[in-house]
Amino acid sequence: MLYATAVSLMVAAVVAAVGLVVWRFRVRHLRELEEYSIGAEELRSLLEATPQIQVFDVRQPLDVLAYSEMIPGAKRIPPKEILADPSLIPSDVDTVVYCTCAGQKTSREIIERALGLGFRRVKLLRGGLAAWKAKGFPVVPYKDVFHLDTAV
Repeated sequence: MLYATAVSLMVAAVVAAVGLVVWRFRVRHLRELEEYSIGAEELRSLLEATPQIQVFDVRQPLDVLAYSEMIPGAKRIPPKEILADPSLIPSDVDTVVYCTCAGQKTSREIIERALGLGFRRVKLLRGGLAAWKAKGFPVVPYKDVFHLDTAV
């Protein structure tokens, strides 16, 4: 019985230690992502002052279908294409990506991939298109043809 209690305590200690390591990694990772994000007001100011900033709409096709509008001047690039070929993101120009996913899942995936490859001039728009629209900033209709990607 004493042996089982000792083993249980050791297992609990290992689980707690692993949990602490995972938690610290997650906090550090979220801080790094926060460093590579920008608010809607800040993006609007930058676009007015520095028109060479690239803005990429990286929404999933169904999101574009549901919300067929975009930030003026943004270029739509399907997230699958950017993830497959990160060189689509310029490394020598400030770039902002946005999506409409809850928790900015698509933008975060792209930022994580870009940071992993050494890109440092790329940010995600916190809150995505919804944050932009909530501030009353202009949007334009998305009129280009696109294809729904049904491949898994």
